[in-house]
Amino acid sequence: MPISAVHDVPRPEYPRPQMVRPDWLTLNGTWQFEIDAGDSGLERGLLERDLTGTITVPFAPESELSGIGHTDFMEAVWYRRTVTIPAAWTDRRTLLHFGAVDHDATVWVNGVEVARHRGGFTPFTADLSPVVRPGEQATIVVRARDPRHGPQARGKQSTKYQNFECLYTRTTGIWQTVWLEPVPDVHLRRPRITPDVATSSFTVVTPLSGNRPGSSVRVTVSDGDGVVAAETARAEVDLAPSLRLRLDRVRLWEPGDGFLYDVKVELLDAAGEVTDAVDSYAGLRSIAIDGKRVLVNGRPVFQRLVLDQGYYPDGLMTAPTDAALLRDIELSLAAGFNGARLHQKVFEERFLHHADRLGYLVWGEFGDWGASTGHEQRPDASFITQWLEVLERDVSHPSIIGWCPLNETTQAIHDHITPLDDVTRGMFLATKLADPTRPVIDASGYSHRVPETDIYDSHNYEQQPSEFADQLSGLSKDEPFVNAMPERPISVPYRGQPYFVSEYGGIWWNPELAGTEQDADRESSWGYGQRVRSEEEFHTRFAGLTEVLLDDPDMFGYCYTQLTDVFQEENGIYRFDRTTKLDVERVRAVQSRPAASER
Repeated sequence: MPISAVHDVPRPEYPRPQMVRPDWLTLNGTWQFEIDAGDSGLERGLLERDLTGTITVPFAPESELSGIGHTDFMEAVWYRRTVTIPAAWTDRRTLLHFGAVDHDATVWVNGVEVARHRGGFTPFTADLSPVVRPGEQATIVVRARDPRHGPQARGKQSTKYQNFECLYTRTTGIWQTVWLEPVPDVHLRRPRITPDVATSSFTVVTPLSGNRPGSSVRVTVSDGDGVVAAETARAEVDLAPSLRLRLDRVRLWEPGDGFLYDVKVELLDAAGEVTDAVDSYAGLRSIAIDGKRVLVNGRPVFQRLVLDQGYYPDGLMTAPTDAALLRDIELSLAAGFNGARLHQKVFEERFLHHADRLGYLVWGEFGDWGASTGHEQRPDASFITQWLEVLERDVSHPSIIGWCPLNETTQAIHDHITPLDDVTRGMFLATKLADPTRPVIDASGYSHRVPETDIYDSHNYEQQPSEFADQLSGLSKDEPFVNAMPERPISVPYRGQPYFVSEYGGIWWNPELAGTEQDADRESSWGYGQRVRSEEEFHTRFAGLTEVLLDDPDMFGYCYTQLTDVFQEENGIYRFDRTTKLDVERVRAVQSRPAASER
């Protein structure tokens, strides 16, 4: 049993399910906490003294579950906690992991700076071995800066004091699990597992922290009936040994059937003794492009996606429990969707674990909103560095069937190369270099700026099915609907790629407001177009819009906005608290018939 198995600790489950070691210690729970409104805490001595309040980690101070519930802007916040490094970890290095801290984090241990990190969505790690030994106390201090102004990857966090339209309560500071882990001096880093359906095999690349003479790496793949493949490679000559494992028994990972093989990776010394080991898993599935079709395991699978923003009333971007992550996937499947765009947020890795198990299709995305400075988008180099961290964390999850680093980067194309051009191309090339096995959308909707983007898409919130059909009727002639600005183009021309409408619908429905004026109060209730007047009108509109997409043989999928209401945005299939607000079976029935591209 791991040291972390204690009662009454929030989010106690293992946070990194594709790279599991038996020994670890969660640091979720009560920390000292203080808001630093002017970001002057370092000068005022907050690094050296106790802080004035407490907070429940891993919930952000804006959330109810944190015990704080402070929703105004916070330029900086501070955390402090003293822990004892387990004495049983002697002769191993102690790593301090942060799942995500929004936005710029500095970490000190016993007064010594051990880490800096920029980006609110991705994990980072500090090696505490130079500072503290097993059996000793470590005082951990974290400062998180979250400035209000300037370009920053914020996702859907509101830039005004209040929520408005499709922007929501902010997240500042720690919002994913904090934990300690012991590793040997030379240890395994996160394995990269790539499936190859054509040869019924996995390629496993095993990065190492260093090399030792005579060492080796052993990888074993198993199913419920035992070992199906095992290989060993020398580990003293390559910093990232690579092994190809051909499977004796083959079962594919399929949409709706998330079959997973167990994978064990072991590092052995010259005597053949195991010095480090991690447990992982993998799904055997392929993704290909055939004309305008996207194939999964060699066959067309129409992607009936839903937009999932991953917000919760009490935890904001942090799910209150691991079961809540699983429940969102179950709600989506119950409504007839087979996957999701994980929208404007890098989801907790536990969500991807549940998607892997259930055969749930997802597009890996990034929370890039926040780069607009008016007429220009000004993302900086940190967008690329953060996105590379996303790819490193998530590349081995079989549920991810495509990558989408940017969303709705509305900006005209003109005679000068702009920061948006550089960053869009940089993120696209970084994705293709890190993972050539999946399709990449350079930017979802609006400004497609990379001619060779694998996928082309649009966002279309037209509410009348007949007009919706007219707007989308040109795809068969390679003249698809393209998001545009009136004065000049914002996208490079379409080149015949697979195409889908990656945001549509957004049907505004609040049963409690049925029969009231449509635009009476758009601050407390917001949605796309005119709010439907009845549930029957919702179902008629949903069916009409969705059938336009299902009946187009050149369309490979769609993404409906959205799974749940989020604060004032009331266009979800479910309410914000995940309770039912309409007949989900009718939504499912519309989506259940075969799409034209699947016939």
